[in-house]
Amino acid sequence: MRPAGLTQRLDMAARHVLPVVLTLLLLLLSLLPLKLPGLASIMPPLALMGVFYWGVYRPDLLNGLSAFLIGFVYDLLAGLPIGVSALVLLLVHGFAHARRRSFLSHGFLVVWTGFAVTSAGAFLVTWLLVSILAGMATDPWPAFTQFLMTVLFFPPLARLMGLTHQAFVKDE
Repeated sequence: MRPAGLTQRLDMAARHVLPVVLTLLLLLLSLLPLKLPGLASIMPPLALMGVFYWGVYRPDLLNGLSAFLIGFVYDLLAGLPIGVSALVLLLVHGFAHARRRSFLSHGFLVVWTGFAVTSAGAFLVTWLLVSILAGMATDPWPAFTQFLMTVLFFPPLARLMGLTHQAFVKDE
């Protein structure tokens, strides 16, 4: 077998960074300033979905450090206290990775349920940390509405990430 050429190595490198790049694109998409009233308060954190999905299906390609850095970027761009999303996405990735075998041994309904539970925890931790750092309890209703939208949006987004996974991120 011949050693891989430069083109093949670049192709392989691109396939290996695709989960991180896609999750960063999801982050940017969720922060787009769309001109729809009230949309920002219910827009699901798409990066959370990406971190969970790749934490279950390919934690080797989107690892804990990547999840932390994506959260840090989210904090900077969304104006959240620095470290809140970084910590939450690191916890989400850790949970998804730890429960990976259980999720993979069952169907999508179990993965979706696991995502809903993980997402609820992520929203609760985020709300608590932001409230503590603000020195007062923030209104939980927008977080609850956003949580519901996140759980509802997960299946179609997971399907798109699954198609991307099959097409580009081949298991070596």
